[in-house]
Amino acid sequence: MRDERAVKSNDRDLTDHYLQVRRLSEALVERLSDADATVQSMDDASPAKWHLAHTTWFFETFILRDHLPGYRLYDDRLPYLFNSYYEAEGQRHARPRRGMVTRPTLDQVIEWRRAVDAALADALPMLSDEARALIELGCHHEQQHQELLLTDILHLFAQNPLEPAIWPGEPKQPVAMPDPVRWIEGASGPIDIGHDGTGFGFDCEGPRHAALLAPHALADRTVTNGEWADFIADGGYATPRWWLSDGWAWVQAERIEGPLYWRRDGRTWTRFGLDGRRPLDPAAPVTHISFYEADSYAAWAGARLPTEFEWEAAAARHDPHAGNFLDRAGPVEPRPARGGPAFFGDVWEWTGSAYRPYPGFRTAEGAVGEYNGKFMSGQFVLRGGSCASPRGHVRASYRNFFHPHQRWQFTGLRLAKDL
Repeated sequence: MRDERAVKSNDRDLTDHYLQVRRLSEALVERLSDADATVQSMDDASPAKWHLAHTTWFFETFILRDHLPGYRLYDDRLPYLFNSYYEAEGQRHARPRRGMVTRPTLDQVIEWRRAVDAALADALPMLSDEARALIELGCHHEQQHQELLLTDILHLFAQNPLEPAIWPGEPKQPVAMPDPVRWIEGASGPIDIGHDGTGFGFDCEGPRHAALLAPHALADRTVTNGEWADFIADGGYATPRWWLSDGWAWVQAERIEGPLYWRRDGRTWTRFGLDGRRPLDPAAPVTHISFYEADSYAAWAGARLPTEFEWEAAAARHDPHAGNFLDRAGPVEPRPARGGPAFFGDVWEWTGSAYRPYPGFRTAEGAVGEYNGKFMSGQFVLRGGSCASPRGHVRASYRNFFHPHQRWQFTGLRLAKDL
C-alpha cells in the first residue's frame, strides 16, 4: 500500500532542494548589471545570463516538456539559444557566440526561470519516478553551473583593466604557514573504486569496480602559494626539464610566468579574485593552475600527481561535506589549511589520470546520455571540489574533468610519491 505521507514528505524535500538551488543561482548574479551578465570573456566561459537560462532550459525540456502532458514551452525560440551540446535536441547557437545574445535580457531570463519554477512545483505531485530522478539530476547539474558562474564571472572581470571587485573583501588576518607536508601511506593491493549506488551519483562515477594500487603515499594537504612562489623563484617556468613536451610548448606559446590572475608588484605577488586585486596569501592553497603546471611542479618537487584511484581511496575516509565550499553568494577563495588531512573543498586537485570510462560503463538512453560520456577524450580527472562548489554536491567518487591547458577553475594539486 502506498504511504501517502512518505510521498508528500519526499515531494517537499525535492521541492525544497530544487528551490534552494535555484535561489542560490540568482543570488550569485544579484550584483551584476545586464551588461555584466551578457558578455563572454572566452570560448571556454559562458555569460552569466546564459548559465541561468541553460539550467532553466534543462528543467523545462527534460521534465516539463517530456513528462507533463499538454505543457507548452514558455517561448519556443529559447531552446535554440540555450541548448549547450545535446545533439539529440537539434541545432543550437554556436558556443563562442553566446556573448552576442543581448536579448532576452537578464530580467527576462529571470522571469522565465520563475515561470518554470512555478510550473514544476505545481506538476511535481503528478510526476513519475523517472521525472523526479531527472529533477534531482537537474539540481546537481545546476550546482555545477553555479561553480561555472563564479569562475566565468571572475574571468570576465579580470579582463577589465579596472579589475573591479564583485563583492567587497573581508579584512585579512595574517596566518602562519602550514607545517611541512606529512606523507600519508595509502592503501595498496586490490580495492573497490567508484560510486556504490547509494544516493546520487553521475553516470561517469560508476560502475563500481576493482582497481589495483601499488604502494604509495599522498601529501596531507595541497601545495600553497608560498611553495609555488619558490618554484617560480627557482626558474620553474624557465626550465624545460620539469615540463612535459606539450606543457613546455604551451608555456612558450602563451608566455606563462605564473598561475592565472597572479601579478608581480615589485617584490611581492598579488592575485585577482572576486573581491578584486589583493596581496597573495602565501599560506593559502595555490589555485588557477593547469594540469601542465601541476605536473611540472610535482616533477620539480621530486614527486608526482596522484592517480584518481589513489586519491579516492584516501578521501573515502573523510567527510565530503566538510571543508571550504560555497554556502552563499560572496567572494569565495581557497583558505589556508587548519591542521589535519583535508581532501574536500578549497581547490579541485589535478590527478595524473585520464578521463576515460570505467569498465562496464554505458551511456544512458536519450539526450541525457550525452551528459558525460561523450567528453571522455583528451581530458584529465580532478577530485575533491573547490571553494566554488556548493556544499553537499561533491563526494569521494566525484570525477571532474578538464583539458590539460585549462586553468580558469579553482584548480590546485596534491603531491604523491611511490613507496
